[in-house]
Amino acid sequence: MSTHPEPLTWSLWTVGSEPGRQVAALGVAAVFTLALLDVAVDGRLGLFFDLTFVALCVGLALRVAPGSFFYVGVLPPLIMMAVLVVVAIGQPAAIAHPLDGIVRAVVTGLDAHATALLAGYALCLGVLFWRNRELTRPF
Repeated sequence: MSTHPEPLTWSLWTVGSEPGRQVAALGVAAVFTLALLDVAVDGRLGLFFDLTFVALCVGLALRVAPGSFFYVGVLPPLIMMAVLVVVAIGQPAAIAHPLDGIVRAVVTGLDAHATALLAGYALCLGVLFWRNRELTRPF
């Protein structure tokens, strides 16, 4: 019996290696790009944004280094809110009635995209939990 721990084998759960700040910056840039594309194509934030937001949340959780899980763990609600605020300021008709104010447009946007936010956040936290479990389990 060896006293040295066995090296980690490659798996989907152990490959994340990017620092948290870089992954957070990537997430912010990607979600704003996705929102811009969706609004440019059909004038509204719709199903495309919702699906890609969920996929992005999972991808960020897989990409982050184990020591930086906190950054990604709090990111989904923050980037969703940031996108909705920017869209409400720039083009409120994309998430609400065109005459709605900023606050009302953001609330309407949160209501419309709550399922995507919940799914993205739950999957992100689930992936981070599973990765932490895999990385800390005894051999």
